[in-house]
Amino acid sequence: MRLGPKPAVLGLQILCASAAGAGDAEELHYAQGEHRTDYDREALLGGQEEVDEYVKLTPEEQHKRLKSIIKKIDLDSDGFLTESELSSWIQMSFKHYAMQEAKQQFVEYDKNSDGSVSWDEYNIQMYDRVIDFDENTALDDAEEESFRQLHLKDKKRFEKANQYLDPGLNLEEFIAFEHPEEVDYMTEFVIQEALEEHDKNGDGFVSLEEFLGDYRRDPTANEDPEWILVEKDRFLNDYDKDADGRLDPQELLSWVVPNNQGIAQEEALHLIDEMDLNSDRKLSEAEILENQDLFLTSEATDYGRQLHDEYFYHDEL
Repeated sequence: MRLGPKPAVLGLQILCASAAGAGDAEELHYAQGEHRTDYDREALLGGQEEVDEYVKLTPEEQHKRLKSIIKKIDLDSDGFLTESELSSWIQMSFKHYAMQEAKQQFVEYDKNSDGSVSWDEYNIQMYDRVIDFDENTALDDAEEESFRQLHLKDKKRFEKANQYLDPGLNLEEFIAFEHPEEVDYMTEFVIQEALEEHDKNGDGFVSLEEFLGDYRRDPTANEDPEWILVEKDRFLNDYDKDADGRLDPQELLSWVVPNNQGIAQEEALHLIDEMDLNSDRKLSEAEILENQDLFLTSEATDYGRQLHDEYFYHDEL
């Protein structure tokens, strides 16, 4: 299945991550349409070493840590986990691990260990050399020109993240560079970069045609392909909130930055559908413990990883 239009506002890192085998991963994750929890555990615990560490926990220790996590998800302490509580917890988990990953990357990128990451250090970590393109000179080769454009966008984002105009980014600024969607002072930059990318007529909005990019219907086809129909539906029903046929800057933001809320809500509903034994649309501790394996292979526990992270199972969160 062909993927629909994907905004390029976050530059080369997202391009590299999303382009590398996304279709293959989807097929492995949902082999023959069935959800494979063993794939979840292997892929999202981080590898065989982490899987082995998970297995090392005794059933008693798994049980103890899981009960502690359940207690923390239950924000109103009424003994039940609602869709809202599960969704909030999963979103918090997403953000926590994104920040942890950025902190680990910061150490790797900071080659001279001076507490900041320079643009040269970023290039060396990413490409093993310092790359410097002329902003005003396009390249003849289409592929090289595409790379130049993405590299220049990364450089602009790097400069925008640098609040204090120091030679490099401190940890807070590096997180803003890696995850601009999580930092308020980067919001306007993200919107403007998206408009530069997609607003072809310069009116400050993104129309459906601009949203779909370079797509043109095959003149011999009777109807649009399925992926176009899906993307049109997303434009009309998910993003264009005021139904005026175009995306304003705030509507555009909901498209161009990762939206973990929908993923978290979907997972919360899935867990309730599968584990709610008495059909009250919420989960008791007993219901979760009855289906412990399912809960531990879900995003609610980051596929079991939270049982190894004191941030989640320790008494004080």
